[in-house]
Amino acid sequence: MLDSAVIEVRAGNGGSGIVAFIREALLPRGGPGGGDGGHGGDVVLIADPALNTLTKFHWQPHFIARNGTRGDGHHRNGANGDSVEVTVPVGTEVWIWEDGADKELIGDLNQPGQRMIVAEGGRGGWGNAHFVSATHQEPLLAEAGEFGEIRKVRLNLKLLADVGLIGMPNAGKSSILTAISAARPKVADYPFTTLEPVLGVVEHGLQAFVVVDIPGLIDGAHKGVGLGDEFLKHVQRTRVLVHVVDGSEDDVPGRIKTINDEIRQFDPELARRPQILAVNKLDLDEVSVLLDEIKESLKDMDGLHSQTFFVSAATYEGLDDLKQAMFHSLQAANEELELDSGAKVPEEEIPVIRPKVRKSTDVVVREPDGALRIVHQKAVRLARGSNLETWEARIQFQRRLEQLKVTKALRDAGIETGDTVVIGDWEFDWD
Repeated sequence: MLDSAVIEVRAGNGGSGIVAFIREALLPRGGPGGGDGGHGGDVVLIADPALNTLTKFHWQPHFIARNGTRGDGHHRNGANGDSVEVTVPVGTEVWIWEDGADKELIGDLNQPGQRMIVAEGGRGGWGNAHFVSATHQEPLLAEAGEFGEIRKVRLNLKLLADVGLIGMPNAGKSSILTAISAARPKVADYPFTTLEPVLGVVEHGLQAFVVVDIPGLIDGAHKGVGLGDEFLKHVQRTRVLVHVVDGSEDDVPGRIKTINDEIRQFDPELARRPQILAVNKLDLDEVSVLLDEIKESLKDMDGLHSQTFFVSAATYEGLDDLKQAMFHSLQAANEELELDSGAKVPEEEIPVIRPKVRKSTDVVVREPDGALRIVHQKAVRLARGSNLETWEARIQFQRRLEQLKVTKALRDAGIETGDTVVIGDWEFDWD
């Protein structure tokens, strides 16, 4: 199962506004009529309960939304670019990916239907009709559209399940899941039979809950030994843990302690979850004969479990009691969660996640060659969208720089006559 994938998302650029004037026989004083550019499309992630793997992103790692189109005359605005909607499994975390590592968690799609704008499209630029004023009846300025966001993100799937089966290899976790649900994980008499988490739905009366079978853990799992860290992350969202141990093995308490120590070191919060101990293989003589001895060895053990059940996945002995304990523990955990977090948000009211973008507050920066570059976004978009080759447009642009307080920022930066100023692709000398 592919449970991690790095993808690149590109939102659409906004369309540019235009400089245009209405010149018609019946409208001799029609004035400026440049329309605005359309907004660029977003890239949106949607949590889909029908998916349980990120495999498709291995074949398609790039998602590109459409650009908005430029405006037109007679106040006609450009069309907005189409957004791209990408479905991901419920339980997918979204991390900013930079320099080959996770930088920041920006979203967690843990509810069916939840949406996240992972890359926002650029706004369309204003046409010259927006720049009309009492002193500028024929504005020659228009804005270029904003660039859409481009980023790499890592999708990290943590399966959503109610109960997690944990334990050492060959303890019988897969056999128990097969016995209590319709899931059919691979079962064999050698270690590491299960190589990826398996989900199963367990029915209890008229209700049901989801159980995940985690591949066998060993000493050092929290450090990644045997891919233990990759497996353990899938039980981080579970409410209840069922620790399965092979009752026929030597030192049952020691084996339990090893796994519990790994859980504590991997995630202390996970170690505080309700835990049920299931001693498996009661059908074997070496377990049934030594049953009292095993019970005695577990009596004073400093473990995480609150209840102990002796079961047999082969003969189904004790599994009904185990299922009932799972259900009641899960019910208690959910009630506690509701008290802590308040009422659950109805699905139709699930908010759209919009990651906060940290935009630069700089207005002017000094280049290595000594030139001053204007980086104020609105000023840059005006420079990109206007024809500054004419002196009338340059005069209007200079006045806009004063209104945007860019001129003040240049003076504060110590600009002197003759210094080079750069904005977008345009360069001029200060005078």
